[in-house]
Amino acid sequence: MSAVPARRRSRLVAAATALAVAALTALPDIASAHGLVGKQDLPVPRWLFAWAAAAVLVISFVGLATLWPTPRLQHPRERVIAAIPRILDPLAGVFGVFIFVVVVYAGLAGTQSPTTNLAPTFVFVVFWVGLPYMSAIFGDFFKAVNPWRAVARFVRWLASKGGAEAPAPFAYPTWLGRWPAALGILAFAWVELVYVNKDDPSKLAILAVAYAAIQLIGMSLYGIETWLDRADAYGVYFGLFAKLSPLHWRKGELSGRRPLEGVVGLTAVPGTVALLCTMIGTTSFDGFSQGPLWTSIAPHLQSFFQNLGFSAEPALEAGYTVGLLFMVGLITGLYLLGVMGMRSVGEGHGTIELSRLFVHSLVPIALAYIVAHYFSLLIYQGQAAFALASDPLGHGSDIFGTAGISINYNAISATAVWYVQVAALVCGHAAGLALAHDRALALYRAPQDATRSQYWMLAVMVAFTSLGLWLLSAANA
Repeated sequence: MSAVPARRRSRLVAAATALAVAALTALPDIASAHGLVGKQDLPVPRWLFAWAAAAVLVISFVGLATLWPTPRLQHPRERVIAAIPRILDPLAGVFGVFIFVVVVYAGLAGTQSPTTNLAPTFVFVVFWVGLPYMSAIFGDFFKAVNPWRAVARFVRWLASKGGAEAPAPFAYPTWLGRWPAALGILAFAWVELVYVNKDDPSKLAILAVAYAAIQLIGMSLYGIETWLDRADAYGVYFGLFAKLSPLHWRKGELSGRRPLEGVVGLTAVPGTVALLCTMIGTTSFDGFSQGPLWTSIAPHLQSFFQNLGFSAEPALEAGYTVGLLFMVGLITGLYLLGVMGMRSVGEGHGTIELSRLFVHSLVPIALAYIVAHYFSLLIYQGQAAFALASDPLGHGSDIFGTAGISINYNAISATAVWYVQVAALVCGHAAGLALAHDRALALYRAPQDATRSQYWMLAVMVAFTSLGLWLLSAANA
């Protein structure tokens, strides 16, 4: 390697690092993050923000451009770890159906207090926040416990035993791709972040039943596996995080692979880019909605919609809907801006092609945002699930002897929570850069073109990192 490129790269590293540090020093000295049930996390030192962004730059330029000269992840290699009894798959399905029925029944028949009914905590903490963590560690176990998949497979089995021949499924439209999954995730985020009655147990139960019914209809029309891979919002959502796991569950066996290898094979059908940007954007809005900037904007939006004839609650929901869509659009714009910049490298790759080729690099970032924004929620409020499991209806029962468990805020210090959040952002974006760099080396004929293309993806990752850190700093400031 010549001295001139090395000097140029050094100048780029220094300039980019200085820019990131200078930008991040504008953050407030004292910042409080996403709290929960009155729990207030300790401040994050300003220098920690700056050095986190600088670390991403150093890792990308030095660690990738210098130490990663050839593709390493484009051809995943797996090895079988253990044989899995086939009976475990239907048993897991039965367990999933049981949990689904318990949660729905608790929502409908139990007390309608969100803090004493199992449904809200299970849906928003265990299911929505806990399962992404578990998927990234243990692989796609949700596919086995997926209740609507289990019901659909059982119905198909019954039909085959009865001698009835099921009609051939319709061909799933290619253009539809993962758009249903993207819309499904956006809808859930709307319920979580916008809907005024989101904590109403009975309404959550009704929404859960409605969603399951839609999935059963979709699977009956287009086939179980095709629908699960494309349109089941939660199946696709948890399946994406499972691709980061070193474990891969297959029929009858468990295989091992290097971390990140699984996501390289992501098939970027239409809607996949929208899905990933929606995942990151909705989590970003959750953090943004906790900060002073949004709390100063939201009343004006509510007044605007009230002037249009909306009553108070619908006007509030409409204002928050605007904010949610804006944040999803911002994330999409940042990603596409970086992709369009990559076109300047040459070789005739179009924006749509590049956006799909590199979209897998957003998966670890989506997980990083979840860890950064919801870690304290899972650690603290997740403890309430043990008590609610013993008294799911809130009627005073104690099935497992755990109803008296209360939240222990000393389980982990607030300082440790902050370090986990910031580390998650740094590691997630570093992983995204590694995936993008490896794909660029495989895509471009000249290594120097691959490196130049990553200047644009580096800008995207730094923007996402800075945004994530700013959201953590701004919340409850």
